[in-house]
Amino acid sequence: MSTVEPRRAAVSLSNGVEMPLLGLGVWQIADGRQTENAVTWALEAGYRHVDTAQLYGNEPAVGRAIRASGLPRTEVFVTTKLQPRARRPARAVDESLGRLGMDHVDLFLIHWPTRAAVEQWAALEHAYDQGLARAIGVSNWGAHDLDDVVARGRIPPHVDQVQFSPFQFRRALLAHCHELQITLEGYSPLTRGRSLEDPTVMRVAQEHGRTPAQVVLRWAIERDVAVIPKSTHRERIVENAEIFDFQLAPDAIATLDALDRTGGTAEAR
Repeated sequence: MSTVEPRRAAVSLSNGVEMPLLGLGVWQIADGRQTENAVTWALEAGYRHVDTAQLYGNEPAVGRAIRASGLPRTEVFVTTKLQPRARRPARAVDESLGRLGMDHVDLFLIHWPTRAAVEQWAALEHAYDQGLARAIGVSNWGAHDLDDVVARGRIPPHVDQVQFSPFQFRRALLAHCHELQITLEGYSPLTRGRSLEDPTVMRVAQEHGRTPAQVVLRWAIERDVAVIPKSTHRERIVENAEIFDFQLAPDAIATLDALDRTGGTAEAR
């Protein structure tokens, strides 16, 4: 296939918002210079999607790096997540925007399901209505949880962010999301590096003249599943962006599919 810039490769959410297929995750990256560097390098490499959360504690650094980049705010897709046990979710939304230094985010998620989810979803619906979030969604929600929030809420989630890779190929959940017109997004797509030396992944990478990380990321991209690999190393951030100028052979996709350890579950955890 022809080369596509990372910033141009996107999936359309059910409300028409375009979400870049490649993003930078900043989980477990310290607030301050380390996060600012990672975000800066990602934006320089063509990323236009950054994923943070209240729980990560680095929203301020994400906001600073995006402003320092000089890019128009409209060019960077920013995701953050509500603390799952936030007792005042509407206030928590405002606090995230304050820490980011933004008047809105592109996607606001509930980090994982709890008994407070009903109140929290109502707060995210209100944030969406007020233009504080261009899209709203959930994280770590399985099929049953999704059905519940769809039944109870006014607005169906636009995104469900879950752990997703060839080793966590939640095919039943992916199919259920398609039925509900919810976009599945994958976190930890590189399995935190634990499976990149798997012999099958390494063989497929060698056959395609690519790195194991690029092959694993491409596997998800070909399903229109957005991925948010995390790294604090500039060379790896650049490497992870070089996945839009090749395709996996059909037999390679089937080979990677077979690595699944979840049984194709519809659950998120």
